Amino acid sequence: MNSDTNKPYGTGNASFQAAGGEAGLRQLVDMFFDRMGTDRRFATIYALHPDDKEVSRDKLARFLCGWLGGPKLYNEKYGAIGIPRVHAHLKIATPEQPFAPEFKKYLMEQLYVPAEAVRRRCVASQKTAAQEEGK
Repeated sequence: MNSDTNKPYGTGNASFQAAGGEAGLRQLVDMFFDRMGTDRRFATIYALHPDDKEVSRDKLARFLCGWLGGPKLYNEKYGAIGIPRVHAHLKIATPEQPFAPEFKKYLMEQLYVPAEAVRRRCVASQKTAAQEEGK
């Protein structure tokens, strides 16, 4: 439950508010990209993004706003999104935000759904490529 509004996460904009609204999500996205850009473990993923990371940062922050129940900012600027399709070209944890433990748990459970869809699509693409190489 979100202690500020007494609404469960996923209800209305409770998740969006728990993340600190648009400003909180932009801070999260900036920290995420900064971490990717400075930690060698994430260099490959970071390099898959355009050199100018501002558009990628903006897209992710806008997507998260709508996905967590806030304004649909991604759709307003970039149109509809299909997460597996958008990430099909990518070969795809340490918590750093001061979120309430129950919101962290909720958020990780929710992030699992699109992450798993991307992973399955990547595995299927790799299997298809391996089969074509074996012919």
